[in-house]
Amino acid sequence: MADPQSYRPKPGSIPENPGVYRFSDETGRVVYVGKAKNLRSRLNSYFADPGNLLPRTYAMVHTAAKVQWTVVQTEVEALALEYAWIKQYDPRFNIKYRDDKTYPWLAVTYSEEFPRVHVGRGAKRKGNRYFGPYAHAWAIRETVDLLLRVFPMRSCSRGVFRNAQQVGRPCLLGYIGKCSAPCVGRISAEDHRAIVDDFCHFIAGNTAPVERRIKREMQQASDNLEFEKAARLRDDLGALNRAMEKNAIAFRDGTDADVIALAEDPLEVAVQIFHVRKGRVRGERGWVADRADEGDTGDLVEQFLLQLYSEVDTDDPDQQAVPREILVPALPPSKDSLTELLSEIRGSNVEIRVPQRGDKRVLMDTVAKNARDALVRHKTVRAQDLSTRNRALEEIQNALELPSPPLRIECYDISNLQGTEVVASMVVFEDGLPRKSEYRRFVIRGVDGQNDVAAMHEVITRRFRRLLDDQKSMQAPGDAAAGEGPLLIDPTTGAPKKFAYAPSLVVVDGGPPQVAAAEAAMEELGVKDVALCGLAKRLEEVWLPDEEDPLILPRTSEGLYLLQRVRDEAHRFAITHHRSRRSKSMVESLLDEVPGLGEVRRKALLAHFGSLKKLREARVSDIAAVPGFGERTALSVKAALDQKPKAEAVNTATGEILE
Repeated sequence: MADPQSYRPKPGSIPENPGVYRFSDETGRVVYVGKAKNLRSRLNSYFADPGNLLPRTYAMVHTAAKVQWTVVQTEVEALALEYAWIKQYDPRFNIKYRDDKTYPWLAVTYSEEFPRVHVGRGAKRKGNRYFGPYAHAWAIRETVDLLLRVFPMRSCSRGVFRNAQQVGRPCLLGYIGKCSAPCVGRISAEDHRAIVDDFCHFIAGNTAPVERRIKREMQQASDNLEFEKAARLRDDLGALNRAMEKNAIAFRDGTDADVIALAEDPLEVAVQIFHVRKGRVRGERGWVADRADEGDTGDLVEQFLLQLYSEVDTDDPDQQAVPREILVPALPPSKDSLTELLSEIRGSNVEIRVPQRGDKRVLMDTVAKNARDALVRHKTVRAQDLSTRNRALEEIQNALELPSPPLRIECYDISNLQGTEVVASMVVFEDGLPRKSEYRRFVIRGVDGQNDVAAMHEVITRRFRRLLDDQKSMQAPGDAAAGEGPLLIDPTTGAPKKFAYAPSLVVVDGGPPQVAAAEAAMEELGVKDVALCGLAKRLEEVWLPDEEDPLILPRTSEGLYLLQRVRDEAHRFAITHHRSRRSKSMVESLLDEVPGLGEVRRKALLAHFGSLKKLREARVSDIAAVPGFGERTALSVKAALDQKPKAEAVNTATGEILE
């Protein structure tokens, strides 16, 4: 570990202006990014008595080997630059107070002729209207199921909709009154869109007009002695009331706000957020993160707000990710600058404040209680997880006689089927956890047939040759002369190279042959400072280079369990890649033999049906319905598929042919 005093800036060299600073390690990798109103005051605090630093901050300053800073004019510029650098460099010691998982949203495909409502996750698409996010997918699905009784709009997929059009019969929802069945012409596109508009208004919080209309129609039906219609409208009104009960907390003034609360201790912080739209709580989220530094609650709020709202989709008017009002437990230090930045993102004024009394204060207390409960639950589980991972790394260090715990483990696996479509996978575990952004896939091209040993030699050679090439290409002449070591980031972009960081331990899936192949590849390239072992599946034996007997770890060993997890993840990743390539090659080989079928129409056919199984099951009329296909071409495709026997089902893990 580096001594912070060895790279501490000279007295008086740090300006007192606002700015953004970054700590880098000896390889040039940025490990921490921060901002300060006064750079001199903030940076000097990192070089004070180490006993007063938090464990994470202590580890950061001893990992770093250099500190740099950039002076800016205003705090708004500092906020924007800090977040831009965090996204660019992905520093190891910067904590993401915003979680990376996706929450379900409710989408209406407004761009389609007959819009569809569905629940989904992930990236959003243009032409859709979105509502949410929501905490639980099952809850919003129940709500939609209730509302379809009142707003019978389309909720089926394109395939179901197209199939109903072809057969002339609606699906079950059309028969039970939860769909107006536009697929069979029971309703026009204009009338269906009117139903969709009413649904969207209701979901957005404009419930009163819909309730008044249903009550008026119910009364009118009763006056006309249409009691069955009145009873149906009564049931519809009850369904609306039950749907609204799922969002019981409401404000009379139609509040649009995000209510945020924190529960913290010296090491971790739990964040809870309630999204209030049109006076009702439309969704809630919560997560737990490690604390980044010694900042108080206001500093945590500032970091959280910056990360939460800096990547919103400003082109989506329905998303409303930045509300008019943000309620927080403590005001951030840069409140004015942050308000200005968020107002610019929203396009109108945004207010950040702490609620003092009334309904909003009551809701803040509710959110805070949820945050406290989440932190208690997390620490109950987390304590064991942290100790388990640390114990596993220490056991591996002791068993393999490593100089330090293997903080970065890379595992490699080979996958093929009878020597065809040979691929390899590389998975990375850092601090005992998978780092999926570092996963890599390889297509083996220099090996013919089924030869896992040669394939392992090739993939290890390619991986470490890339490491050496990256280190060589990123080595600045002046730095080399000064002995500062290779720079493993691109000086123009600041992004790390794909294979820029050497692992602490390489694990190969297999026994002595695979280990020997990996060792030979590393020796040929002159790589001698990376530990190597193999894990055989049969008896879970750990094989070391040049050792006649395997290393047997106890079955209850946490170190063995971690190695198994790494090996199984590499196997899963390799199998997934192999199946994808095999399926693609099988489909293309079949369609290549169809006369008159070119590449463009072949891709159109695959995009339409999605898989070889669905294409085999398709009728001639279904194939002919694909744009660009006629009856003659469809008959040729069907004949070619029928002449080919179905492929054997093979267990790719064992090679066994299934009946």
